[in-house]
Amino acid sequence: MEGPPPQYTAKTLDDYLEHLSKGVFQAGISWRVVDAKWPSITKAFRGFDVERVARMTDRDVDALVKDERVIRSRPKIAAVVHNANELLALERAGGFKKHLKSFPEYEDLATDLKKRFKFVGDSGVYHFLWTVKHPVPEWRDWSRAHGMNWEAKVKAAGRAKTGRKSPLGAKARSGARTAR
Repeated sequence: MEGPPPQYTAKTLDDYLEHLSKGVFQAGISWRVVDAKWPSITKAFRGFDVERVARMTDRDVDALVKDERVIRSRPKIAAVVHNANELLALERAGGFKKHLKSFPEYEDLATDLKKRFKFVGDSGVYHFLWTVKHPVPEWRDWSRAHGMNWEAKVKAAGRAKTGRKSPLGAKARSGARTAR
């Protein structure tokens, strides 16, 4: 994924479930795969109608695991159903938006969400909150604090594509040869 993901104004609990679920399905696989299958996933989860998803049974989950149009990971599909139930519980206990705003510090909120929701880790929480326009720390600061050096990964990926250790080093080496 290039650049930051798009942001949306979540107007309903269904919107929150959809954005949370996208991160669930992305865990461990390419965003391109998730984006390609997202229309089918949305249909399979009844438009992310939180009430309907929360009522999905093991039989419904088993049927989705067999559906080639979706990402067929039973743990991820079951996590979406679990997460719908958690969202409903928070909504009934005073409101999900109110719950999000009840944490003065980002890390406290992130810890709470990771405990409540399945298949949602550090990156998933950050992505979810960013996507629904909830305040998050600046990306570079957050990623460094969580031991993720994305800039180094991007550089390493560039070197892997070219087969060179460093584009600058290659230029320096070629220049050194001509100077001899």
